[in-house]
Amino acid sequence: MSYSKHTSDVSMQGRSLEIALRMNEPDQTADNPKLAQHEPLEAVQVSMTPLARYEEFLQSKGLRNTSQKKFLLEQVFNRHEHFDADLLIDQLPPKGSPNYVSRPTVYRTLKEFVDAGLLHRFELEGRSMYELNYGYPEHDHLYCTKCRKLIEFTSDEIIRIRDQVARSHRFRVRDHRFIIQGTCDECAKKRTFSRRQDRV
Repeated sequence: MSYSKHTSDVSMQGRSLEIALRMNEPDQTADNPKLAQHEPLEAVQVSMTPLARYEEFLQSKGLRNTSQKKFLLEQVFNRHEHFDADLLIDQLPPKGSPNYVSRPTVYRTLKEFVDAGLLHRFELEGRSMYELNYGYPEHDHLYCTKCRKLIEFTSDEIIRIRDQVARSHRFRVRDHRFIIQGTCDECAKKRTFSRRQDRV
């Protein structure tokens, strides 16, 4: 997904993101879920491009931009996916190829993206996951523990309750992360069908 065009409309419907396990491929395991394409929430209007925002951050920290960092930024913002560092590295050119980026550089640059406000980082089953933050609406997740599907959704009611609780404690909200764990409808139906088959 390209973020060169932004819209101020925020979708109120959840969009599914499959972090599907590559169970059917012999050289991959459940510890290495693949990046999956999905239909994201609508982008929100921002005043700067992700690259301009990142370069402003680097200048404020006395750091320099490089072709490798620019390439990583393009890879992250040209498609919307939840990912961890290993998943991103799997999608990058191998060593010896043009635009190769070393593992240490990937980790350092992802941290800079988070510090610059371009990405969110959150923990999921012991892994540090990343998702778009800049130019993307504030949202929460439903997480299916069976198939590892993440469903993004936005809720004004959750924001209202969060802010109300924060005010009652004289607390200044910077961010929040809300992940509801359970079973998606598809997995629930499969489980019900399996139980019926067992009774036959």
